[in-house]
Amino acid sequence: MPRPIIWLTMVTPILALFLVFPPPIHLLKSAAQHPVFWSFSKHVDLTTPAGHGKDALHGGGHEARPYTRRIVAVGDLHGDMPNAQKVLQMAGVVDEHGDWSGEVDFFVQTGDIIDRGDDTIKLYLWMDKLREQAHAAGGTVLSHLGNHEWMNAIGDWRYVRPSEITTFGGVAARQRMLSTGRIGKSWTANYTVTSRLPLHPSLGPPNTDYDPTTHNALSHAALSFVHGGLSPTYHDLTPFPSRINELGAGLMRKIHSHPPPPPSPPHPYTGLPPDATEAERELYGGNGPLWYRGWALDSEHKVCSQVDDVLKRTGTRRMVMGHTPDFEHIASRCDGKIIIIDTGISHAYGGVLSALSIEYTLTPGSSSHSDTQWYEREVVTAIYPGRHEVLANEERVIQGKFHVS
Repeated sequence: MPRPIIWLTMVTPILALFLVFPPPIHLLKSAAQHPVFWSFSKHVDLTTPAGHGKDALHGGGHEARPYTRRIVAVGDLHGDMPNAQKVLQMAGVVDEHGDWSGEVDFFVQTGDIIDRGDDTIKLYLWMDKLREQAHAAGGTVLSHLGNHEWMNAIGDWRYVRPSEITTFGGVAARQRMLSTGRIGKSWTANYTVTSRLPLHPSLGPPNTDYDPTTHNALSHAALSFVHGGLSPTYHDLTPFPSRINELGAGLMRKIHSHPPPPPSPPHPYTGLPPDATEAERELYGGNGPLWYRGWALDSEHKVCSQVDDVLKRTGTRRMVMGHTPDFEHIASRCDGKIIIIDTGISHAYGGVLSALSIEYTLTPGSSSHSDTQWYEREVVTAIYPGRHEVLANEERVIQGKFHVS
């Protein structure tokens, strides 16, 4: 007997039973509305937020549905294309050909692509290519200027290798590329000093300012990214992140409006342009977001007593930064509220290859006419060659309705 006939002979009696003795419809609905979840330790009330995003959770009379977002962040790359490719492939950002994989929603790089190695041009062109590929696939690349990008822009070339200058075709060609050329233009168009990345689209797209008048369980469901750190005493922290990024954009335009300064060494160091404002000088100062190291170097007691205030003011749950390397692992402090992801990826340091993964899930549970119970989970993982380490695993139960268009 042919195989399809055998299959029909087996299935038909079962179907007949369901037709003659259909199961009660309330049992089918009950099974559909009770997925399996993990246990939760927190319960938060949520007032109804309004927002925009590409993933609707409610709308058009449809049932609420799960929402997920995966973010990968990588720290300082410092002129090492092969190690950068290894890290991004290891984290699932790119495939074996170095192209956007489509496996993540956001890829974040926290600055210091330049200096200490010879692959400056290759790395910036690759980042531009990934940005375009990600956009075409519905993903996003968020790029940041580190202190080394700014150093090179203002002529501080202390960490530039002679062999790297050769890849540009000489000093003058390198100056042009970093100012009016392709790299300088990309810095202006595609790079910011800091970012606020919402975990849920109801909070708006990346770099939407935190609104301190919003009070609900998702108001701080966001991450901040910066190269150095967001100091608790920095004067221009808010509104976040627009104030910092406006200062950075203005200062970069001002730098590019002047002829490139003679590189130091061998010439004397000239510093910021003479028309830089006091706020711009503070941006580039030791307490500013490009150079601040307090979250990495201060005592556990000090940083954990200060971090909540900064998170509250910036509308975030965690601060992610590079700049201060730990050559053995990604550093997590204060239960994952502070994460430092510079592990010396470049061969110039010989540190461990690493990436940070954040997986966010919001899943609908039981629902009533006026309210829905949601299960929120945020898993933060350090990725190394051959192993993963969970740095934080936070779970919440949230009551409310989300209207996300």
